Amino acid sequence: MSKGLNIALIGYGKMGKAIESIAIERGHHISLRIGSSNPDQFTTENLQQCDVAIEFTNPESAVENIRKCLEAGTAVICGSTGWLEHLPAIKALCKEKHGAFLYASNFSVGVNIFFEVNKCLAKLMARQNEYDVSIEEIHHTQKKDAPSGTAITLAEQVLQEVSRKTKWANEQTDAPSNLTITSKRIDPAPGTHVIKYSSPVDEIEIKHTAHSRGGFALGAVLAAEFIHNKNGTFNMKDVLGL
Repeated sequence: MSKGLNIALIGYGKMGKAIESIAIERGHHISLRIGSSNPDQFTTENLQQCDVAIEFTNPESAVENIRKCLEAGTAVICGSTGWLEHLPAIKALCKEKHGAFLYASNFSVGVNIFFEVNKCLAKLMARQNEYDVSIEEIHHTQKKDAPSGTAITLAEQVLQEVSRKTKWANEQTDAPSNLTITSKRIDPAPGTHVIKYSSPVDEIEIKHTAHSRGGFALGAVLAAEFIHNKNGTFNMKDVLGL
């Protein structure tokens, strides 16, 4: 884009700093950085000086942070997971305020392509009853929610296509109708997701492994560029044209 954005970073941990680096490389300006040391600066006045806010915090604070941005009239990108029971209310607030909001369980370009591959494979496997399907996700030990938002997205895609599975469970279970998601927390893993279809005679597996936070950070900045001067609720499929 020809003119750089003024960006607010809501959450200034490792992800916030990775986003900052890529945003600056792409010609944007970080106008506001909110972390645990300066919550007093998270004001409507400061938000209104920003074109877009990028929110990466935790499930406990994400909803209120998003509300504050929308109330201020600032477009907001959210990458926090574990709060989606409040998503309908956030979408309603966005509509009421004629605002702009984009949520993704994962901002990585590669992961969003992986989502599309997962849907295609699930369709192909829908009638192959001899195959059981399971999901494994591995993240760093600082990740607070389990399963990951990405794993939940992958599971819900499988459940839409594979009718022999009726719900996901974040534990090992003998119930054949349950889709098991195994969560592991191992440092320094930024994120690995595996979907496996197993039969008595073979296995089919698809896997995405993140090597760093850079892919997630780039996707968040692309989302900020996309949402600028728009109204409505969006996701990464809109950003990437998938």
